[in-house]
Amino acid sequence: MYPKNAWYVACAPGEIDEKPLGRTVCGERIVFFRGPDGKAAGLEDWCPHRGAPLSLGRVVEGKLVCGYHGLEMGCDGKTVAMPGQRVRGFPALASYPVIERYGFVWVWPGEAAKADPALLPKLAWAEDPAWTFGGGMFHVQCDYRLMIDNLMDLTHEKYVHATSIGQQELDEVPAYTTSEGDVVITRREMSGVKAPPFWQAAMRGNGLDPEQTVDRWQRCRFVPPSSVLIDVGVALAGQGGFDAPAAVKTSGIVVDLITPETETSIWYFWGLARNFRPEDKALTASIREAQGKVFTEDLEMLESQQRNLSAQPERKLLSLNTDLGGVQARRIVERLVAQEQGQAVAA
Repeated sequence: MYPKNAWYVACAPGEIDEKPLGRTVCGERIVFFRGPDGKAAGLEDWCPHRGAPLSLGRVVEGKLVCGYHGLEMGCDGKTVAMPGQRVRGFPALASYPVIERYGFVWVWPGEAAKADPALLPKLAWAEDPAWTFGGGMFHVQCDYRLMIDNLMDLTHEKYVHATSIGQQELDEVPAYTTSEGDVVITRREMSGVKAPPFWQAAMRGNGLDPEQTVDRWQRCRFVPPSSVLIDVGVALAGQGGFDAPAAVKTSGIVVDLITPETETSIWYFWGLARNFRPEDKALTASIREAQGKVFTEDLEMLESQQRNLSAQPERKLLSLNTDLGGVQARRIVERLVAQEQGQAVAA
């Protein structure tokens, strides 16, 4: 269950620079490629001749050439040419609105007429030279809502990430959840604590003493349909926490852009945006490697969780106080899906 009238990350720009890419988004099999003007385009991944996946073909002068019999497609979904054949009567394929922005290629898998660029999640850091970003992508076998649950309740860090970002205070300090329209925010502030290993390394990379006592914060923001942006960081204790001067803190934004593939699989685009030492490529690589290891720990748990849920779909799950952010996010998703399907929305 996912809204289709929304923007989702389809791929990184480099994934379509040289050849077409086939990727399923919200159950839609789409081929992405660059047209004659270099702009990203998305078509139904289906050759109108014999049904072969167009993603197995190649791009020639901005036209998508089927790898089976050489049929050529334009960015608008219309057949352009085919060796030795008249193609004027060939049916057009479905085309999908595509936007390249913020370092990602986005697609709208729903009704094309409703695609509005203004509805893209706002990633202001991506257009600010004072910031840099490093990350990656995982193909995960789980319902996208399980990933949202995971990111909106970071209490699990103490258990799943005990050797990297977990610490005792995650159990001891309560989180508070609020909402601003359809944006759900869960906050946790931990004062006078020792930084966990991941943040000790980040402090060291930022020229701070990793042994100093710190104030740590987590501010998880769910932005529908499936983005979670988390303000994270540590500051030397007593200096103002989240609002501390840059000279005494190390912080960033954990970027989680979740794209449903099917009901039980996702494309997970992750990374950390930071505004300290943005020119240091070695530091970016080091943080990316450490963050990748953290997320790998999540994947094992989420995929195992999905296998359990798929095997026993009739069993109900418990919701505790710490689950409030994920619960509210799910309610928003349910409302958006119901609206798309023309169903009455429960109050």
